[in-house]
Amino acid sequence: MKKLSEHQTGVAFGVFLGLMHAGWSLVVSLGFAQSWLDFVLGLHFLKSPFLVAAFDMQKAVMLVVVTAIVGYVAGFVFAKVRNLVMAKSK
Repeated sequence: MKKLSEHQTGVAFGVFLGLMHAGWSLVVSLGFAQSWLDFVLGLHFLKSPFLVAAFDMQKAVMLVVVTAIVGYVAGFVFAKVRNLVMAKSK
C-alpha cells in the first residue's frame, strides 16, 4: 500500500473537524442548536442535561481554530502510525 503523507492527512483531518465545528457554530448562531441537540440525544434515548449558550463570535472562531489544530495533529499521528505499521508488515 502507498505511504500516507503525514502533512496531507493532517490537513484533511484538520479541515474536516474545523468545518464540522464551523457548521455547529452556524447552527448555534441561527438559534437551532438546542432543538438539534435535544433531537439527536433523544434518538439515543438520552435527555440532554446541556443548555446551549448564546452565540459568541470569539468563542466560535476559537472553537474552529482549536478543533482544526487538534484534527491536524490527530491526522498526522494517524498517518505516522499507519505508515510504521505498514512498513513493519512488509
